[in-house]
Amino acid sequence: MLGFIVALIAGFVTPYIEEPVARPVAQALSGAIKLESGEMRAFAFMLMALAAGLLATLLASGSAFWIAAGTVLGYFATRIVAAAKAAVDGRPRS
Repeated sequence: MLGFIVALIAGFVTPYIEEPVARPVAQALSGAIKLESGEMRAFAFMLMALAAGLLATLLASGSAFWIAAGTVLGYFATRIVAAAKAAVDGRPRS
């Protein structure tokens, strides 16, 4: 369960680490790998998924499925919450 929570957090912070972490790492790897600017968010997501997997392994918590599910749910968390709020607000009250 702890691994899933770590993965949720990792997915959620992906957009925030794009500039301070992903771009410098991509520049450091520029000799081996060329990333387009449109691929930076995907690269940041990959870095966070790897970090979540590593941390879950160190904590001996979580399986590969729950790490993957957690990062995806965390990444789309704000959109999922907004859709749920819109569904609740649009529902007639009884």
